[in-house]
Amino acid sequence: MTMPAYAQELGSRLPSANERAVANNLRQILAAHAQGGTTLRLQQSVDQPPTEVILTPGLSALLIELLRHLGQGDAVTLVPISQQLTTQQAADILNVSRPFLINVLERGDLPFERVGRHRRIRAEDLFEYKRSRDSRRSQALDALAAIDAELL
Repeated sequence: MTMPAYAQELGSRLPSANERAVANNLRQILAAHAQGGTTLRLQQSVDQPPTEVILTPGLSALLIELLRHLGQGDAVTLVPISQQLTTQQAADILNVSRPFLINVLERGDLPFERVGRHRRIRAEDLFEYKRSRDSRRSQALDALAAIDAELL
């Protein structure tokens, strides 16, 4: 039996055009009211009594970022920082092949644990490695741009 896309969880499919539009609309509303790092108070007036939701500046920023990706039609996966990832999951997050990631692990560039024969990577360690890698890439690009500017 085939299920329509709207009946499946959003985490297992790309957002529909309608969901992208709703995400963009909500993002714009939140962003307009979240200026200056203020706490947002949202009220739902359909219920009796009204329900109030309070969004701190950190929650607002996170929600706005999530809605931005959904509004662009991107798939989004939330990974708890304490989660243990398989090598395939970690490779997918880094956008590298699994064999390349295994070489990174075996070189000692990224800590991992063995569970039986399998390697597991803490999400916290993976994201720290990703930040470090992205920083090194950015510095290398800046150096190349400076060399290029000198040649012109």
